[in-house]
Amino acid sequence: MQVDLDVEHAGLDSLPRFQGAAFQARRLLQLTYLTAGLGIFGLVLSLFVDLFSPNSLWTAVLTTQAAAFLLLAAALQSAQGIALWRGRALGSIVSVVAVEADPGVVEDHGWYERLLSRISGGAGSMLTQVGASTLWLAGWSVLALISLDMTWNLALPGSALSQLGNLAAGVMLLLAFGLLVLERQFAHEQQSQWPEAGQLAQLTRVAIAVLLIGAMCLFLSSPDRVWPARLAVLMGLLPGLVAIELLLRALLSLFSPRNERLEPRLTASSFVAGLLRWPPQPLLALQSELHNRFGIDLRQIWAFTYMRRAFLPVLLVIVALGWILSGVQEIPMQGRGIYERFGKPVEVVGPGLHAGLPWPFGRIIAVENGVVHELATSVSDATAVELVQEPAEGPSPQSANRLWDASHINEKSQVIASSTGDKQGFQIVNMDVRFVYRIGLNDQAALAATYNSADVPTLIRSTASRVLVHDFATRTLDELLGEQRASLSQDIGEAVQADLKKLDSGVEILATVVESIHPPAGAANAYHGVQAAQISAQALISRERGAASDKANLAQLNASVARDQAAASAREVMSAAQAADLRFSAERQGYAKAGQAFLLEQYLAQLTQGLAHAKLLVLDHRLGGSSAPTIDLRTFTLPADPLTPRKADQ
Repeated sequence: MQVDLDVEHAGLDSLPRFQGAAFQARRLLQLTYLTAGLGIFGLVLSLFVDLFSPNSLWTAVLTTQAAAFLLLAAALQSAQGIALWRGRALGSIVSVVAVEADPGVVEDHGWYERLLSRISGGAGSMLTQVGASTLWLAGWSVLALISLDMTWNLALPGSALSQLGNLAAGVMLLLAFGLLVLERQFAHEQQSQWPEAGQLAQLTRVAIAVLLIGAMCLFLSSPDRVWPARLAVLMGLLPGLVAIELLLRALLSLFSPRNERLEPRLTASSFVAGLLRWPPQPLLALQSELHNRFGIDLRQIWAFTYMRRAFLPVLLVIVALGWILSGVQEIPMQGRGIYERFGKPVEVVGPGLHAGLPWPFGRIIAVENGVVHELATSVSDATAVELVQEPAEGPSPQSANRLWDASHINEKSQVIASSTGDKQGFQIVNMDVRFVYRIGLNDQAALAATYNSADVPTLIRSTASRVLVHDFATRTLDELLGEQRASLSQDIGEAVQADLKKLDSGVEILATVVESIHPPAGAANAYHGVQAAQISAQALISRERGAASDKANLAQLNASVARDQAAASAREVMSAAQAADLRFSAERQGYAKAGQAFLLEQYLAQLTQGLAHAKLLVLDHRLGGSSAPTIDLRTFTLPADPLTPRKADQ
């Protein structure tokens, strides 16, 4: 069944914006395709450039211009939606074709078809409530912000773009001219005939400004100039701010009720883009925005009118006061300064606030106060310095190699005296001598360092080079690498300080450090061979001395052990003899006092010891059951004369 919905259109034919709605919709559709295509082409081209040359000026220029074209396409698409609504309203008929199902037939669909139907119905309802133009506006804005964020790099170096850069800049100027024609057409459209034309002209100015700045950066880019690359990156702020504003407007429009019977308003309007006008009138734009959006007329407020009239006098007073206060300057606690009045130095002032004549009649020149510097006598070209930062956990870079077979950054070649036998000549050495200096702490030193020397490091380096040439002319390589190296730094420092004092430079040499002195890298292998032979000889001597000392110590150890063993054996024999002597003396004294009793006692003791572990079998017919077993000892020979007791019995 076909259902016709009638829309009230009484009086719409007389409105100019409704009469030209169809033409405006077709024109906006063509412009949307064109600008969106240019924006997408710019993004794709920027991606390919970034793959082959990450730190290139082309990436920043192409990405920024692509973002500007995408934002313009979003605004044109939003305005096209309004033109289509006017065209449908003027046509007064919206046809909706619906197929009425037979009430007698019930279609049986599965759960999957019903789920898809609900999802499509919900998505269609949400799209109707939110609006397709709002979603497209938010999507284009997010894409522009992401592309600008990915290419934001203020550390881009300068680069030479040759003829290709000039050709691309010419193409950008042609695109800017075409957009300028489009902007003029939008600007000359009447408000009643096309209300959105003025806001579209503002966003067109954003794309024109980005194209002009990008073309200027391409024309002026060179390896010596860095500011074109910085400007190419910073010009992304303009489309970035516009994209943020359009995204916020798209999000806030979700909270406003949407009615198909009410004429919609352009969401893709930008306050930031409205500031691109000449002469710039930001306050007037803000006043018009407040009056149109909220109905607030700032012209009726007396305070703002008074502020506008008093703005110029107050500004002049503030400028004059700021100029007078330019004579008040602050010196930090660790600094000092020289006060100049009409270009003539008057005094050296210390830390604190100091008031004088305003600029340019009086000024204070900052001078170092006790800052210590380290200066090398020679610095190689910047190309020799490694720009790649090595990881902390990885291997050390080649610049940290302190061996003699490679030249280093701060080393300087010097001719020195040489003597071989009875012949005289010269040799070449590489050395790294550093000076630790500061500006003198008194006022005279500060004045001398400021006005007598245009470049203090260059003065010290040239003076040190002259002193080193004179000093090394009387020294040989062996002396420099040997006993004279300790006094070398002191002699060089005193000589350089004396010359700087004669020049009244105001510089004080605190220390002279000799980092390294060695033969050149080409002669390093030969000198290494001499050193290796000397080290090998010394190692052989030390090894032989160690072996001799080892043998002597071993012999001494063996002799000491033998001597100790002999002393121990003699002591044991002596102790045994003394013990036997004491035992014999004791037994003799016991026999003298006890006589036979002592002998019997000794006999019984010896017998007890002998029978302690003996197995005896006693057989005697006189032993009975009632008598205890006894041993007849009469058969044993006493340890004494047997005749003695017989005499006693007689």
